[in-house]
Amino acid sequence: MKILDNHVHTSFSSDAKDSMETVIKIAIKKGLNYLTITDHIENHITGEWIDYNDYIPVFNHYKEKYKGEIELLLGIEVGYESDRHEGLEKIVKSYPFDFVICSTHCIDGKKIHDRSYFEGKSKKEAYDRYFEYMRDCTKKFKEFNIYGHLDYIIRYGTYENNEICFEEYKPIIDEILINIINNGSGIELNTSGYRYGLDSTHPNIKFIKRYKELGGTIITLGSDSHRAKDLCADFDKACEILVSCGFEHVCIFKNRKPKFIKIEEKDKSNIA
Repeated sequence: MKILDNHVHTSFSSDAKDSMETVIKIAIKKGLNYLTITDHIENHITGEWIDYNDYIPVFNHYKEKYKGEIELLLGIEVGYESDRHEGLEKIVKSYPFDFVICSTHCIDGKKIHDRSYFEGKSKKEAYDRYFEYMRDCTKKFKEFNIYGHLDYIIRYGTYENNEICFEEYKPIIDEILINIINNGSGIELNTSGYRYGLDSTHPNIKFIKRYKELGGTIITLGSDSHRAKDLCADFDKACEILVSCGFEHVCIFKNRKPKFIKIEEKDKSNIA
C-alpha cells in the first residue's frame, strides 16, 4: 500500500525537516496517488499556531502545480489541549480541511516528548492520567476524523518497561474507542513506532483488534514522517497487521468524509 500516506509533516511543523515542495516531489517519485499533509498545531509544543491564512495559499499553489501527478489533501494534526479547546475548535471549523487528526502530545501543560510529563509520577499515575485525558478529549472534542497514535506514551516513557498492560487498561481503552466510533471517527495505524525502535506500530495490534471487535471500520495509514524519506515507511508491515485483524480497506479523507480504498491482493502478497 504505497499509494497514500495520511500523516505527513513538512517544515511548517517545527520538528520536521523538509519543505512542503520537497515532500511532495519525493511522494511523486515514490508513486503515491494521495498525500495528506498534516502539519502540527499546538501551543505547548511550538509556542505558536500556524497562520492558515498564509499556509493555505502555499498549499493550494502546490496542489495546482502538481495536479495530475498527485492529489494533495489538506490535513491538520491537532495536539489537543483542554485549556485551548475553543481556539482549536474554531481553527478546525474555520478552514477547508480535508482531514483532521487529534493527538495527545501534552497533558496538563506537560509535554510527553521531552519527558517533563513523567517527572514525579509513577508509571501507573502517568498512564492512568494519559488514558483519562484521552477519554475526556474524545467526549468533549468532536471535530476530528482520526485519533492519532493511541499508545504514543510508550515512545517516551521513562520507566524500566514502558509497555502498556492492555488488560489492565482495557475498560478505559474501550471507552475511548467507543467514543471515537460513536463520533463517526476512526483511528490510525501509524508506522513511526518502528523508527523509534519499538518494533511495533502505534497503536499496537491489540488496540487494532479491539477497535475492530467493537465495530470500528474507519482506519487510516500514516507514516508520521518528519523527513520526506520516511514517507510510507513500513507500510508493508502495517498492511499485514490490518489484514490479520480483518480489515479489507483503509481510508483517505476528502472534505472531512472518508473514502474507503481496498487493500489489494498485491499489497498482501508483497508483505515481507
